[in-house]
Amino acid sequence: MVRFGAAGWRDGQMIAPRRPDPGPVTDESVLLLHGLWMNRLAMGWLDRAVRQAGFSTRALTYRSVRAPLAVHLAQLSQCIAALPNRRIHLVGHSLGGILALRYLQASHPRREGASPLAHPDIGKTPGRFLPSHAVDPRIGRCVLLGAPVAGCDSARDLAGRPGGRWILGRSVELWHAPFDTTLDPRFEVGAIAGSWPLGLGRLFARAPSPGDGVVGVEETRLPGLSDHLVIHINHSGMLISPAVARAVVAFLKEGRFNT
Repeated sequence: MVRFGAAGWRDGQMIAPRRPDPGPVTDESVLLLHGLWMNRLAMGWLDRAVRQAGFSTRALTYRSVRAPLAVHLAQLSQCIAALPNRRIHLVGHSLGGILALRYLQASHPRREGASPLAHPDIGKTPGRFLPSHAVDPRIGRCVLLGAPVAGCDSARDLAGRPGGRWILGRSVELWHAPFDTTLDPRFEVGAIAGSWPLGLGRLFARAPSPGDGVVGVEETRLPGLSDHLVIHINHSGMLISPAVARAVVAFLKEGRFNT
C-alpha cells in the first residue's frame, strides 16, 4: 500500500511531508487541483484514494493567491500536455474546481455578455470566447468539489471587509462579474456540494445556507452537469472524506455518483 507521509521533526528540524507516489502509469490519469491558500499536499488523502481505485494521479501546485487565473490556466495546460496517459480526468476542490471548469470552457462560445470567470485579460469580446489554450483531446471527466461555479457570496463579502482582499489575493478578480456557466457537452462534469456549515470561514464572512461553511449548495450548480451530489460535510472536510472519495471514484469510472 502506498502511504502519504505526514510532516514531522527530526534532530530539531522540520521534515516536510513526502509527495504522494504517483504509482504506475495507467491508461487513465487524474489531475488534482487544490483550492485557495493550499498546495498539492492538501490533495494527498484523495490522491491516494483515487490511486487505489486504479488510476494514475498527479497533484498540481499553483500560486492561488499571488498569480492571476490566466497564469494558472497556462500552468495547467502545460501540466496536462506533459502527462503520458491515454485519458485524463480533472478533480478540483474549491478554486481548483473553478480552474478546471475554466480550462474546459476554453473552446466553448460563451453567452452574450458573460464573463469568462471574470478575468479581465481574457475574452473581452462580448458573445464569443477568445481561448488562451486548446483543450487537450484526451480530457475525459471532471469532478468539482465545493467549487462555487455560479459565484461565491462569501468571497464577495470577505473582499469588502478589512484585510479581505489580502486574504483572497488575485482570486478577488473572479468574484465581481457574472460567471460563465456554459458547459461543453463533450465533457462529463459532476459536482459535489457540502451541507455542513462548519469551519473558520464563517468567522470571516457570511456563508450561504445551506452550504459547507464557505460555499452555498446552490453556488455549486450549473446547467448541463452530468450529476450533482450533496453530502453532509464541510468545505475542507471534503478532502479527507471517505464518502466524497467513493463518489469521486464512481464518477470518474461511470460518469455518475451512483448514490
